Amino acid sequence: MTIRTRFAPSPTGLLHVGNARAALFNFLFARHHGGEFLLRIEDTDKERSTQKAVDVIFDGLAWMGIEADAEPVFQSARQDRHTEVALELLAKGQAYKCFCTPEELTAMREKAMAEKRPPRYDGTWRDRDPSEAPEGAPYVVRLKAPREGETVIRDLVQGEVRVANAEMDDLILLRSDGTPTYLHAVVVDDHDMEITHVMRGDDHLTNTFRQAMIYRAMGWDLPHFAHLPLIHGPDGAKLSKRHGAQSVVDFREEGYLPEALCNYLLRLGWGHGDAEVLSREEQIKLFDLDGVGRSPSRMDYVKLAHLNGIWMRQADDERLTNDVMQRLQDREGVVTDDRTRARILAMMPGLKERAKTLVELADNAAFAGFTLPLTFTPKAEKLLGEDGRRVLEGVGKDLAALKDFTPEAIDGTLRAYAEKHEIKLGSVAQPLRAAMTGSTTSPGIDLTLSALGQDEVLARIAAVLASGSVDA
Repeated sequence: MTIRTRFAPSPTGLLHVGNARAALFNFLFARHHGGEFLLRIEDTDKERSTQKAVDVIFDGLAWMGIEADAEPVFQSARQDRHTEVALELLAKGQAYKCFCTPEELTAMREKAMAEKRPPRYDGTWRDRDPSEAPEGAPYVVRLKAPREGETVIRDLVQGEVRVANAEMDDLILLRSDGTPTYLHAVVVDDHDMEITHVMRGDDHLTNTFRQAMIYRAMGWDLPHFAHLPLIHGPDGAKLSKRHGAQSVVDFREEGYLPEALCNYLLRLGWGHGDAEVLSREEQIKLFDLDGVGRSPSRMDYVKLAHLNGIWMRQADDERLTNDVMQRLQDREGVVTDDRTRARILAMMPGLKERAKTLVELADNAAFAGFTLPLTFTPKAEKLLGEDGRRVLEGVGKDLAALKDFTPEAIDGTLRAYAEKHEIKLGSVAQPLRAAMTGSTTSPGIDLTLSALGQDEVLARIAAVLASGSVDA
C-alpha cells in the first residue's frame, strides 16, 4: 500500500498557522513513509472562495518548502462525481429524498429545543414514499444513517473514540439546488484520490463520525484518521490577532525564516526526545504520529523568535542580504544601491549575530544606506558630546592615513589610539559607532568601518564635527 496524505484547505482567507502545521505534518508523514502528499482546494463555497486566497495558499506552501506530488485537485470541478455517488446511495436505498420545507424544519428545531432535546432532523421523510410530496416540490437528498449501535473511530492520535448513532441525524448529501454538501464531497474526493491517512484538526472529529457513515453506506474502506490538537494563544484561548501573527503571511512579513517557522510548528505538538533544531532531512527521518500529543499546543512567540535567530545565524549571507535589501527598498532616507548592498553583505556575519528576525536585521542594517546628515538616537547623541567629537577628530586623522582599510588594520589603529591617549577601547569605538550608525548598535566596529569604506567613514566623521552639536 502506498501511503497517501492530503492537505485540503478552503480558499476563503489566509493560510492560518494551524492549517500550515497540518500541511507540514501530512507532508512529513508521507515523506517519512515513502508515500505521496497531495493537495486539494476545497472551493465549493462559491461566495467566499477567491482566486487571491488560492494564490495565498500556493505561495505559502511554496515558501514553507511543502510540495505536492501531483497537480492540485479543485473540488468544484468534481461536482458531477459527488452527485453521482449521492444518486447511487439513493438508488441503493441508503439515502432518501426529504421534502421538508424551511418552515417545517424551523418548527422541528423549535419543538426540540422547547423539549430540551438537541435540534436534530427527526426523519420525517426517512420512510415515506416520495409520491406523497406535492408535485414538483423541492427536496434534499439525505443519508439514511444507522440509528442503532455506535460509530467507532480508531484515531491514530486521539485513540479510540465513539459516538452513539442515535446522537446523529440524517445528514444532507445534496441540497435542494442539486449541489453536494461539503461533508459528502470530502468523502468522495478522499476515496477517489486513494487517501490512506486523513490528518486534520480535532475540530473535525464530529465531522468524521458523520463521514464514516457515508464510507460504510458505499461499502468503501475508511482511511486512517489522525485528529491533531489545535493551536491556542499563549494564554490558552483561541489563537487570534490580539496574540500576534496567526497566518503564514503574517510570519513572513514579520521577518521569520520558513525553516524556523516549520521547525517551530513541528515541535508544537510533536516531540522526539530533546531534539529542538531540526533540518528538513532530519524532520522527514524522525517524524511519525506516535510523537504527536493529544493536548492543545500554545504559541510561544518568544521561543519562535529565539529559534528564528538560530536559523538566521546558519543562513547564507547572500540570501539574508537580498531579503534585507527588499525590506529597505521603500524606506525613507535609505539608498538601496549596489554600494549599500555590498556594505550590508560585508557586515552580514556580524549583523545576523545580533538579530532574531529579518525585520530586526533590516533595521540594524539600514545605516549602511543612510544619507548625510544622519539623525541620532538620544543615546547616540550623548556619545557625541565634546569628548566624543574630540575622539572622532583624533582617530579620524589616523583612519585617514591608513593605506589598507581592512578590519585588521582598523582594529590596530583604534587600539593604538586608545593606548596612546590612555583611554579604553570602548571610549573610541562607541563615538565612532554613533557617528556611523546614528545609534549605539552595530557589528564589530572594525568590520563596520571597513564595510562602509574609508571615504564614507571620513565623510560621516566630518558631518558630525561640522555640525558643532548633534541634532537628535
